[in-house]
Amino acid sequence: MLVVAFTLSLSLSDHAECQDIHFSQIDINPILFNPAYSGFFDGSGRFGLVYRNQWASVSKAFQTVAATAEMSITRRRYYRDGLNLGIILYSDRAGTLHYGTTAGNLILSYYKALGSSNNNFISLALEASMGQAGFNTADIEMEDPSDKLENTSANFISLGGGAAWFYQPNDELYLKLGLSARNINKPDISYLELRDAFIERKFSLYARMEYRAWSNVSLMPLAACMLQNNYREILLGGDVKYYLSEVSHQTLIASAGLHYRWRDAALVELALEYNAFIFALTYDANLSKLTPASKSIGSFELGIVYRLIKNKKVNRKAMPCPII
Repeated sequence: MLVVAFTLSLSLSDHAECQDIHFSQIDINPILFNPAYSGFFDGSGRFGLVYRNQWASVSKAFQTVAATAEMSITRRRYYRDGLNLGIILYSDRAGTLHYGTTAGNLILSYYKALGSSNNNFISLALEASMGQAGFNTADIEMEDPSDKLENTSANFISLGGGAAWFYQPNDELYLKLGLSARNINKPDISYLELRDAFIERKFSLYARMEYRAWSNVSLMPLAACMLQNNYREILLGGDVKYYLSEVSHQTLIASAGLHYRWRDAALVELALEYNAFIFALTYDANLSKLTPASKSIGSFELGIVYRLIKNKKVNRKAMPCPII
């Protein structure tokens, strides 16, 4: 009953706000962080799956799963531009009532080379999402069995967009910058149709560099920031990437990273790229005020990505350009 009372208080309050789903793996499946990265990959398609289990030591774990698909619509080599279509399907559930969100996002992105060298690109994207937020009443025991909760879900439509820039001046260095805005229409998710509960606008900033410091080793500093009303997330850190094999018939790259989410968690990430596949494991060690309850156990995140790429000779580039 306490959980039910808390849930209903969100709908009955004068002002209620909600946040979006959250993932720690930014680079493994980048369109989850910024829709403009749809199309920034080597090949004709990219497919991903990610699962996150958070705060299992505190209560019923927050469980989030997302599937992504990206396909090239057209690539015009003469004009050095292209269109790309992206899809995100996700479901987020937490607590005894399985409160969460299920939604699907559709992304249309356009990228264009800023010059004739195919090493400097800008990408722009529009995103539309349709989803449903709600909870399951199967495990609820009402004080009066005749009482019923008439509305347990709310449908919503969310709009967003993003911009990204990619620059690779030589084979040893690349830079990526990104900016995105989601929920710009502040979707209403009031269960009582009072338009008093909505999803806040979210703004994300991202900067990544890769520098091939040695023949087979790259250093990759990272900085990212997410703003959603009163919530602030700042992520700083870096990765080390080791190129085990770059021959035409076999690509094998291993990487390890250590990141710090300001006043919240320390992140350790391990990734392995084998030909068209990328596998990643991330662990968040909780460092926030929830530590006494969580015992520093934050979340585990598993990700896998598959790319439709041709078997071709690798030119030892830190990141292949989207068109080449």
